[in-house]
Amino acid sequence: MIDYIRENFSYYPIYYRLLFKTKKVVTPEYLSYGKDKEQYCLYYEPEKPVSDKVVIWVHGGGWNAGNPKFFDYVGQYMARAGYRFVSIGYRLSPKNKYPTQIEDVCAAYNASIKYLKEKGIDTTKIILSGPSAGAHLSSILCYSKATQKKYNVDISGVISYVGFGGPYSFRKSMSMTLKMLLGMLFAKGYDRKDAEPWSLMDSSNVPMLLIQSRHDGLLEFECAEDYADKAKTVGNKCEIYEVEDKRNTHSWYTAGCFLFERGENRTLDRFMTWVENS
Repeated sequence: MIDYIRENFSYYPIYYRLLFKTKKVVTPEYLSYGKDKEQYCLYYEPEKPVSDKVVIWVHGGGWNAGNPKFFDYVGQYMARAGYRFVSIGYRLSPKNKYPTQIEDVCAAYNASIKYLKEKGIDTTKIILSGPSAGAHLSSILCYSKATQKKYNVDISGVISYVGFGGPYSFRKSMSMTLKMLLGMLFAKGYDRKDAEPWSLMDSSNVPMLLIQSRHDGLLEFECAEDYADKAKTVGNKCEIYEVEDKRNTHSWYTAGCFLFERGENRTLDRFMTWVENS
């Protein structure tokens, strides 16, 4: 309960005090992949790329909020760090029920790869990532062969995966907030195993880093542990990084970490180290 309260009190300092101080270094390029206003991506080209890797990011927001423009600060940070970055948007619940969200993420991924190729950018070193609801969706995209086949997605260019605070398993205890969000995401009677990363995971050569906090406030740490156990069972390489920063509730570490500099935030440093070494 204490961590839940701490999480609720984190919204103001993150999104109203720090967010608007973000330094904008590039103007992202807009990519539409559908007719709905939420079906778009933003591409960030750094002034001086330090690598030929590309980070593709699926935003969080409980499946019912957020968009790439709101999370511009993440793209700005990655551009400042010298990495090409694609931020994927998707149609939101409760207006749009699952599987609309994974359909959009797969379509956006395909559109992004095509867009990058047309710009002459290497697409064989993709790092797929996302926080919270974005970790849920991006993990399904990365590790579910059935999903890849259904939506004609080729992830052969993905070299690693990072999820921040993802609801990967529905088998463990859930907070009332998560139960409410899932209730808005799924239509009545929908088989949630068809949307559970744990149930959908197949064997893969893509290594994963799961960033999770024991003081999340919305998700239990065992959610990541359960997913990691499944990865071990099917032969996938998986590492769990336990958040060490004092700002360790859900919003602070899943996306709020990008509002700091690398030397100020261990979670951000672990993510960037993973990107560099992938």
